[in-house]
Amino acid sequence: MNENIGFSISGYGVFIALLAAVVFIVSQAAIGNIEILTVLVFILTLAAVPGFFMVQPNQAKVMTFFGSYVGSVKACGLRWTIPLFMRKNISLRIRNFESNQMKVNDNHGNPIEIATVVVWSVDDTAEASFEVDDYISFVNIQSESALRNMAISYPYDQHCSDEVALRSHPKEVSEALIIEIQARLEKAGVKVHEARISHLAYAPEIAHAMLQRQQASAIIAARRLIVDGAVGMVEMALAQLSEKGIVELDEERKAAMVSNLLVVLCSDKSTQPVVNTGSLY
Repeated sequence: MNENIGFSISGYGVFIALLAAVVFIVSQAAIGNIEILTVLVFILTLAAVPGFFMVQPNQAKVMTFFGSYVGSVKACGLRWTIPLFMRKNISLRIRNFESNQMKVNDNHGNPIEIATVVVWSVDDTAEASFEVDDYISFVNIQSESALRNMAISYPYDQHCSDEVALRSHPKEVSEALIIEIQARLEKAGVKVHEARISHLAYAPEIAHAMLQRQQASAIIAARRLIVDGAVGMVEMALAQLSEKGIVELDEERKAAMVSNLLVVLCSDKSTQPVVNTGSLY
């Protein structure tokens, strides 16, 4: 079912016409001239009054006639339509929906807690009114279902350089979530403007273990950087000693020097040097 424009006209012109009809009826009654025309005008005036209705900004009226959809009115202000049309109010304003925190498994099977905020509005009043029983409840349930389905498609943390993860790629995850929710809400005439993850964390039962894993990964990355820098500094020191001819070292002494420098540069605590006052050999 698609939305179409329902019949309505400006209520101000109809109000002036009815006011003129009332003046005519009163003037005829004052002079005692009650004729068929006066009675007919009186009946039509009373019948036309229920046709008035108001449309607020960013709202619409869905009209039905004996159970059949006859159109929607989105023009703001005082409107008038056929009095027999039943009118139902539908809000077109942008709304927020924040889901509950759900426990799901990510792409690697780790239990996580996740929640989302969805910004949406009604785009097709006919579908929102007649395709689903309650479009607000439909948005809430389908948004949580889409979030759950999206969460199991990505890992919590990035394990490869080209892998999209929930924590490290919020923009890509948000775009995927919008597509997932919009596909489910299309039949309800709802447009999704934005969808973002509002809460993301490991489940309490594995949070401590995963924190230790993240700390270990950070320590390994830091150590790798320290070792790379230390090797470069040792290489530079040996090259400068050789170029300037300060001392000649055999392979065994070079190995000892490399070992000592790496211990000094890579140690996470202050080293205690031992001063050799004797001969080098």
